[in-house]
Amino acid sequence: MKQNIFTLFVFALALMVTHTTDAQKFSELDVSPMDAAAYPSNYRDSNKLIKITYSRPQLKGRELSNLAPHDKVWRTGANEAAEITLYTDMKVGDTMVEAGTYTFYTIPGEKNWTAILSKDINVWGSYFYNEANDVARITVPVTMADESLEAFSIAFDEADGGVDMHLGWGNARIAVPFRK
Repeated sequence: MKQNIFTLFVFALALMVTHTTDAQKFSELDVSPMDAAAYPSNYRDSNKLIKITYSRPQLKGRELSNLAPHDKVWRTGANEAAEITLYTDMKVGDTMVEAGTYTFYTIPGEKNWTAILSKDINVWGSYFYNEANDVARITVPVTMADESLEAFSIAFDEADGGVDMHLGWGNARIAVPFRK
């Protein structure tokens, strides 16, 4: 009887050890979770014009200019550089950009930000940014809002002849025009 109980105990212990070592390990929630914004924003509308995938860092008491330094290329979010998909040819500034997927970088400034579409994709941060691979650039003014956004955010809205992509973080607000 004692032998059967001991054997059963050893078997149960082996089963628990085997189960826990083979169990799937999931990572913790990212502190700057990935998000996406699209236009139209209604997910039932499959006829999208534009979509961006980006990570959403938070201020957590830090200064925006420390997280997105002025006059330096920024990945526009956290972690991997933001990727933007145009589902139709669109004009960015004076440049007609073909439908496709691009990395979306920005160069923050005190009064203006430069928005950049690069043909490089699947890049981490902006460490390997290469200006020679720019497809389009546009400089847009910064406005300051009364409301502060803790998490970096992107949203689209309809504009005459296309859409505006709004970036907001802290009190800074930037609108980047995309036109058909």
